[in-house]
Amino acid sequence: MTPRPASRPTARRRAARLLALLGLVLLGLVAAPSALAADASGTSASRDEIEQSRTMLVQALDAARSGDRDTAYKIARSAYLDHFEAAEVPLRLRAPNLTLDLEFEYATLRNDIRDGAPISQLEDDVVSIRTGLDSAERTLSSTGYAAPLLAFGYSFSILFREGVEAVLLIAILLGSLDAGRAKGYRRPLSLGVIAALVATAITWVLATLVLDIAPVQRELLEAVTALLAVVVLAFVSFWLLQRLEHRHWMEFMRARVASAVAAGSAIAFAGLGFTAVYREGFETVLFYQALAFFADGLELWVALGAVTAVVALAVIGYAVLKLGRRLPLKPMLMTSATILLLLSVALVGNAVRALQEADKIDVTPVSSSLARPPVFVAELTGIHPTREGLMAQAIVLLIYALGALYMFAWRPFRRPATAGVTE
Repeated sequence: MTPRPASRPTARRRAARLLALLGLVLLGLVAAPSALAADASGTSASRDEIEQSRTMLVQALDAARSGDRDTAYKIARSAYLDHFEAAEVPLRLRAPNLTLDLEFEYATLRNDIRDGAPISQLEDDVVSIRTGLDSAERTLSSTGYAAPLLAFGYSFSILFREGVEAVLLIAILLGSLDAGRAKGYRRPLSLGVIAALVATAITWVLATLVLDIAPVQRELLEAVTALLAVVVLAFVSFWLLQRLEHRHWMEFMRARVASAVAAGSAIAFAGLGFTAVYREGFETVLFYQALAFFADGLELWVALGAVTAVVALAVIGYAVLKLGRRLPLKPMLMTSATILLLLSVALVGNAVRALQEADKIDVTPVSSSLARPPVFVAELTGIHPTREGLMAQAIVLLIYALGALYMFAWRPFRRPATAGVTE
C-alpha cells in the first residue's frame, strides 16, 4: 500500500480550523467587555463607590498591620461614610437586610481596629465585608444578556460533553460485546451504568454538604474548587481531542472489554459499565460545583442549560444506541470542549480573585475599562481589574494555544509518512 498523501493537508486544515475557532473566541473575550461596558444603568456610580470602599479596606488593613491603628481607623471610617454610604440609597431599596448587615460589619471592623483586636480578626472582618460588597454589587446590577447566555452555554456544554462521551463509551462497549459474542453480559453492564448514575447523584449531594459545612473560608473553597476543575478540564479536554477519531475510541474500549472477558465474571462487566460512566459523572459534579460558586443570580440559566443538555442527550442516545445512527459527534465534541476550555480560563481568573479576597495574593489594580465588565459577566469570564488575575488567564490561554498547535499541527506534521499504512 502507498501512503495517503491527503493525510497531512487534512491535519493542517484541522489545525487551521481549530486555531481560527480559538482566535474568534479570544477576540470575543477581548471585545465582549468593551461592548458590554455600555451596560449603563443608574447604578454605575454606586458600583464605583463600592469598588472604592473595597480598595480602602485593603489600605486600612495594611495600616493596621504596620501598627498605625489611628490611620487604619480613619481609612475604615472613610470607606464607610464617604463611599459605601453613597451606594446605600439604591441598595437599601433593593436589599434592606443586606444593607443593614454591611453597616454592622463596617462598624465591627472600626471597633476591632480601635480596641486593638489581633490582625487575624481584622482580616476576617475585611473578608466578611468584601463578601457582602460582592452581593451588593450583584444586587445593584442587571444580568443583561451576555451573562445569562454564558451561564446557559457553560452549563449546557458541561453536561452535553460529559453525556456524549458516556453515550459513545456505552455504544462502543455494547458493540464490542456483540462482536465478541458476549451478549449475555449486557445486563451486568447495564446495572453498572445505573449504579454509576446513582453514585453521581450521591456524589452531588455529598459535595454540596461538604462545601456548605467545611470549616474553611468560602473564598478558599472557591479557589481550590475552581483550580481543581481547571486541571481536570484541561486534562480531559485534550485527552478527548486526542481520541476523537472513531478507531481510537474502538481500540481503547476493546482493550477494556477484552480484560473483562478474560476475567469472565458479571462483576467485571458491571465494574466496566460503572467506571465508564461514573468518571463522567464525577467530572460533571466537579464542574457544576465550580460553576455554581460564580453564577450567583443566574441559577435559572444554569438549570435551563442542564435541562436542554438532557433533552439533547436523550435524542443522541436514542439515535446512537437504538437506531445505530452515526451522528456528526466530532464537531459537536470539539465545540463543547473548546467552550469548556474557556470555562477553565474563567475559573482561573475567579480563583485568583477569590485568593485575593482572602488576602492570600497581592492585588495590583488595572484601570482599563476593558478589565471592568459588568459584575455578572466578570464572574462568568473571570475578568477582574487586577494584574494578577489577567496575567494568570493570559498564561492559561497561551498554554492552551501551544497545546493545540502541538496536537493538531506539529505532531501530525512530524508523523512519519508511512503511519497511514499501519493505521
